[in-house]
Amino acid sequence: MNKDSKIYIAGHKGLVGSALWNNLLSKGYTNLIGRTIDELDLMNQQAVTDFFETEKPEYVILAAAKVGGIVANNTYRGQFIYENLQIQNNVIHQAYLNGVKKLLFLGSTCIYPRDAQQPMPEDCLLTDVLEYTNEPYAIAKIAGLKLCESYNLQYGTDFIAVMPTNLYGPNDNFDLEKSHVLPAMIRKIHLGKCLEEKNWSAIRKDLNDRPIEGISGTNSEEEILAILSKYGLSVSQSLPLSFVKVEIWGSGAPLREFLWSEEMADACIFIMENVSFKDLKSVDSSKKEIRNTHINIGTGKEITIKALARLIKENIGFKGELFFNAEKPDGTMRKLTNPAKLHQLGWHHKIDIEEGVKKMYNWYLKQ
Repeated sequence: MNKDSKIYIAGHKGLVGSALWNNLLSKGYTNLIGRTIDELDLMNQQAVTDFFETEKPEYVILAAAKVGGIVANNTYRGQFIYENLQIQNNVIHQAYLNGVKKLLFLGSTCIYPRDAQQPMPEDCLLTDVLEYTNEPYAIAKIAGLKLCESYNLQYGTDFIAVMPTNLYGPNDNFDLEKSHVLPAMIRKIHLGKCLEEKNWSAIRKDLNDRPIEGISGTNSEEEILAILSKYGLSVSQSLPLSFVKVEIWGSGAPLREFLWSEEMADACIFIMENVSFKDLKSVDSSKKEIRNTHINIGTGKEITIKALARLIKENIGFKGELFFNAEKPDGTMRKLTNPAKLHQLGWHHKIDIEEGVKKMYNWYLKQ
């Protein structure tokens, strides 16, 4: 890519897209295109067709997706598979029809089987059943990576699929119903600290910034306590108000890998600048069939949900109780990527979870 190449980032306002946008700017790229959902509905085939025919981007990064945590994935199953398939099909096909030089498709490591070998190499794709709670989303992402791979093989395109591990960072989603585990825990434990300190101004500010089911900082203390209780923040009635309990879904035993979103963006741009589909085919040159040309993006390191919660608690300074509700689903017990292919291509992560949690909470407070 040249510094003045026309680059379209689909989903440029989200956690992933904003990190990619900022990374490109920091590297001196000057011709970036982004559209909000109000400006361009990626599920609208005609709108996407018109956009590509008018703008003619040279490079495309597809970071737009319907995403969420275990609750959202399991609740909105139809939306997760339909909306993601629509977005992917429209953008990838138009990129092909309009001669895009290179496309990067972002998936997720939930594409791998529930009981996959650990750490998970790219070759374990489609070797066993998926985790039930996010199966629709995973199937959509598998379809996206196979669409890229298939277009490369049939039409000679240069469409690369990357599978980032669990991401966190600036512009993350802190909605307590739909967010991923790490931002949800940061917000809940932060609110727990505010409750034990009786810091109602901070609680009201938080709810004004991010209302929960229509409850904002303008509601009464009773209404606020009720909605917080629904989402696992309870204040003891028999002990002083300062005793607060924060519920975490599941046993706390599952292991998870986390990658700082700005590092994910750096890996993606490294791939856009240095890697082509022909390079990925050569990785699998010993096979007669060309499969699994996608790339894992991860750290190769993991932490239990329980240890993560305690790390967040320590960083925030919450003194109350963390309650792990084992009656709630754990999801996949272990989901660690094998980033060997990415390492061979020349990229390694630098920010580990201990530093990342501090950066994340500091960012949240500044917002």
